[in-house]
Amino acid sequence: MTTETQSCAKKGRGRPKVFDREAALDKAMTLFWQHGYEATSLSDLVEATGAKAPTLYAEFVNKEGLFRAVLDHYIAHFAAKHEAKLCCDDKRVDEALKDYFTAVATCYTSKDTPAGCFMINTSAALAASSKEIAKTIKSRHAVQEQTLREFLQHRQEKGEIPAGKDVNELALFLSCVLQGMSISAREGASFDTLMQITRTTLGLWPHMLGE
Repeated sequence: MTTETQSCAKKGRGRPKVFDREAALDKAMTLFWQHGYEATSLSDLVEATGAKAPTLYAEFVNKEGLFRAVLDHYIAHFAAKHEAKLCCDDKRVDEALKDYFTAVATCYTSKDTPAGCFMINTSAALAASSKEIAKTIKSRHAVQEQTLREFLQHRQEKGEIPAGKDVNELALFLSCVLQGMSISAREGASFDTLMQITRTTLGLWPHMLGE
């Protein structure tokens, strides 16, 4: 083989394709979000991400490891941004809640992602063998409720919520409404419908405070 031929052969091979972790997480997230944890196979993930199975194993160890990475990805790109809406101290408690619910409703009905909440969708049909995954999702749900609880406690300390009001009950109620909104979105509810639920919920806010 001549030197020129060898040079052409090397150019033809090109550089190895670099694994794009963020892109793979985006595609895997969409798949888990749409079909749930159990119904999504490793072969589905290989096809969706365009990565070889050995590459996914090397990066995430197994399907459970990939799901945990996807969950962290979802929290960073979606959940954390929604919860940030509760950090605006210059807004009344009900205004901050409306912003939070609006952000959630926008996410649940976005055309860019499957309908509903990623965590609720993926936990809906978990098998008994997926105890660790169920525990992980449950702990994240607890964080969401804890975020609401801390927000309400802070507003209670500012005097916006009566001192005797149990903020744990309020946080649990609001969390249940959000979960119900996810199920409604999954069944086809529009953004306007979810905002109607939001307006009804916040319309009850004075009553929930005992005013």
